[in-house]
Amino acid sequence: MELYRKYAQGMFCVAMRMVRNEADAEDLIQEAFIKAFQKLDQFQGQVSFGAWLKRIVVNRCLDFLKARKQYFVDIEEHRLQPVTADADWEVNYPVGPEEVRSAIDALPDKYREVVQLYLIEGYDHSEIAEILGIKETTCRTRLMRGKSYVLEQFNDNNHVAGS
Repeated sequence: MELYRKYAQGMFCVAMRMVRNEADAEDLIQEAFIKAFQKLDQFQGQVSFGAWLKRIVVNRCLDFLKARKQYFVDIEEHRLQPVTADADWEVNYPVGPEEVRSAIDALPDKYREVVQLYLIEGYDHSEIAEILGIKETTCRTRLMRGKSYVLEQFNDNNHVAGS
């Protein structure tokens, strides 16, 4: 119970950021804690218990989102923005947190997952690649394309410099 009390609120926040539904987030953290307690013998202490548990919560949320999805419509690759190598996420006009969240939510799933894990959850490319079962180069590409979509959405919403 001590571990649960220590980590439950933080893990709930992680789950809420991913599934955006309180009841689903509560169910998912309960399932994640059960799985963690069942697999406690596999915890090797290479990372903190919280980081290990967070990985379980993130994986459980991703599994839930994939299972809930009824169909997948891939975007046409030729319509993608060119990939750039810069890591600059700044825009030249004021953007609020809700606008950023909305722009991330509007991304196609494969880009949204990478952007969310990178920017919000703080995972690096190798960790994201492992979690999602993709190559690290694919992770970097999806992050850059996700960034491009987010910036394009701000421009499409008629944001102008200085407003």
